Amino acid sequence: MISYPNTKKDNTKDTYFGKEVQDPYRWLENDQAEDTKAWVIEQNKVTQGYLAKIPYRDKIKQRLEKLWNYEKYSAPFKEGKYIYYFKNNGLQNQAVLYRQEEGKEPEVFLDPNTFSSDGTTSLAGIEFTKDGSLAAYQISEGGSDWRKVIVIKTDDRTQIGQTLIDVKFSGLAWKGNDGFYYSSYDKPKAGSELSGLTQYHKLYYHKLGTSQSEDKLIFGGETTPRRYIGGSITEDERFLVITAANSTTGNELYIQDLSKPGSKIVNVINDMKNEHDVLDNLGSTLYITTNLNAPNNKVVTVDAASPATSNWKDFIRETGNVLNAGTGGGKIFANYLKDATSLVQQYDMQGKLERTITLPGVGTASGFGAKKEEKELYYTFTSYVYPPTIFKYTIEIGKSEVYKKSGVKFDPEQYESKQVFYTSKDGTKVPMIITHKKGLKLDGNNPTILYGYGGFNVSLTPSFSTANIILLEQGGIFAVPNLRGGGEYGEKWHIAGTKLQKQNVFDDFIAAAEYLISNKYTSKDYLAISGGSNGGLLVGACMTQRPELFKVALPAVGVLDMLRYNKFTAGAGWAYDYGTAEDSKEMFEYLNQYSPYHALKTGANYPATLVTTADHDDRVVPAHSFKFAARLQEYHKGSNPVLIRIETKAGHGAGKSTAQIIAEQTDKFAFLFYNMGVEYKD
Repeated sequence: MISYPNTKKDNTKDTYFGKEVQDPYRWLENDQAEDTKAWVIEQNKVTQGYLAKIPYRDKIKQRLEKLWNYEKYSAPFKEGKYIYYFKNNGLQNQAVLYRQEEGKEPEVFLDPNTFSSDGTTSLAGIEFTKDGSLAAYQISEGGSDWRKVIVIKTDDRTQIGQTLIDVKFSGLAWKGNDGFYYSSYDKPKAGSELSGLTQYHKLYYHKLGTSQSEDKLIFGGETTPRRYIGGSITEDERFLVITAANSTTGNELYIQDLSKPGSKIVNVINDMKNEHDVLDNLGSTLYITTNLNAPNNKVVTVDAASPATSNWKDFIRETGNVLNAGTGGGKIFANYLKDATSLVQQYDMQGKLERTITLPGVGTASGFGAKKEEKELYYTFTSYVYPPTIFKYTIEIGKSEVYKKSGVKFDPEQYESKQVFYTSKDGTKVPMIITHKKGLKLDGNNPTILYGYGGFNVSLTPSFSTANIILLEQGGIFAVPNLRGGGEYGEKWHIAGTKLQKQNVFDDFIAAAEYLISNKYTSKDYLAISGGSNGGLLVGACMTQRPELFKVALPAVGVLDMLRYNKFTAGAGWAYDYGTAEDSKEMFEYLNQYSPYHALKTGANYPATLVTTADHDDRVVPAHSFKFAARLQEYHKGSNPVLIRIETKAGHGAGKSTAQIIAEQTDKFAFLFYNMGVEYKD
């Protein structure tokens, strides 16, 4: 038996609608406190001690390093006279941004590996001026959502002006070469930067050569308090487009005509019930993507002089498939989700369908975007058994050709990926894609990872994972159901997994597990459930509701305290999906029932659990994972290990170094195989 650290308890409690709720591990919410830091060290010591005893852990790490060690490229993009692209030569901690002038050799433009000694400072976005002469880029330190912004001249990479600090959840939108728009919050008071509530977003304009303290507030603040504000500029630089929202679903839409000095910001949509954004414009004609009266999305046009919804005209009508639109070469690309896989159509700017693009198979195609004058664009195609391949697409004739194949050592011919439809608890049909070696014997003894998300209108579409090769080549199965709460079937599918219907998501996931078991893909002795963030909530809820159904649980950076999630960082913005404990007695009781931290029962036998989080996660604060792990260790009475692995100098996931990713995947697979009694084979 494992000797877990003795976690102190106190008598903290809250009262909701007359009911007392104990929260004895509340002190772990203080991520800056010395006793919390000491607890993290002790927990990591126990976890690493356990993992170090797994005999094939080093073999898994060596195999992952070998699999990872190939050149990885992004699709190229043009800025000024250069073609830019990202490349990682194999095991570099961060991908390097290169550029190439026609007829010349490529050169390093920005190398994030030089930003810090250990590779934990990452490049978190870059935007160029229209002429390509200036660039503003964001850096993230230790995986934090708080960013710094640096402006450089692209010819010699010299910095212009001071580094902007305390920028969060922001794009960068250049207005000519004069300056750019960005968004941020007032920084929480010292000591709580990583967990303090970030309530109201503000859109600023930074004029080059001036101090950040002089930046002009454009939108937000006391007059228009909004939780999320985004600013972008149309490609012709005529319109500033502002989106404003208080939750992760629905937004207001505003425009400002920058071609007319002194023009006011004009409201296009003044409620937040639906999603809207400006896709493009031709002169004063705006092309708007929206799900207003179209749950699967459509594109409409309207004149900017009178943009009210009553004047909108359908341009690309809603269909039975969910639409995601992009532009390139003066065309509009309608990228549809058809049962969670891609179907792409090309339209001209008058609304004429020109062609359906022939894709190399059933999977995910992304990246249909380019500037108006471009004749070509690049897109990436992938699936669970098709490593990401970059295609060059000639827009006028609709021809695709392979531009760059993945260098990963993987033979797709040995594996298969198929979509099935299973029935959830209430009769709803749910799709799931199951991937494994061809000819695999379905005898119930195959190690299986069931991976899910189910929230925030996010769609899980087929994509290749280098790490998952470890599972597949050991005769394992990777299964991904498209749960309600996601966006695979539009806004109706999303709504069906929110607030008082959130249990549908867990029921869908549990039904997927039962399908895999009843069809002999696996059995409860070889089934692991995995998910991150909202998917970590999914794993936490399902392992507390049906602990006997799973052998291993892997909740990553999860939302695990549903009564207090809205008290930290941007958590209040998730209320559209979750509801809050303060909303009503009914909502409190519903959340309290499934909240993983509160649903744990004394003396229960839980699956072997490896909770993973990171000390710089300021999206889903690590307190969720800390409190859940502490109570899980207190209540769990079986022989399965219940451990927490806390990454240092990392955040919610973005920007992690290659070394950190490989170390985490090593521990995950070692823990999984070991607890299933599967001997890892070289």
